[in-house]
Amino acid sequence: MENTYVTEQAGIEQLDETSTLFHLYRMFYGQAPDVQGARRFLFERFEQRDSVIFLAKHSESGEAAGFTQLYPVYSSISMKRSYILNDLYVLESHRKQGVAQLLLDQAKSYASLLQAKGIELSTAVTNVQAQRLYERNGYLQDAEYAHYYLML
Repeated sequence: MENTYVTEQAGIEQLDETSTLFHLYRMFYGQAPDVQGARRFLFERFEQRDSVIFLAKHSESGEAAGFTQLYPVYSSISMKRSYILNDLYVLESHRKQGVAQLLLDQAKSYASLLQAKGIELSTAVTNVQAQRLYERNGYLQDAEYAHYYLML
């Protein structure tokens, strides 16, 4: 079986397969298991239409291999939309086969189509493999602004 993949924008019809990947993604980042919480969270994203999710699927088997989720944000200075690429996850059995690259390409294509200013992302400082992928794709570490976060 050839390892080729296609992407599609996920909708409520793909809630089950998307929430399974989302759950595994959260586990990858050390979160407690919560399958129902993952499903509920993504259901709300679909229902409220406040994020865009792309699935990568194996072209032969149709198995969902990975996903990325984009959230829109807006810049008052540029008066343009940008996207936060908040989640990118590929099942371990599908890694090193171009799936993450395909998802990054899809996110870039989508943001370009909507004339966005750009795409912002962050990853764990220990996730060196992801950092290399992002840098190969032209993502630059922000040297202009100090980012702060208020934990509530």
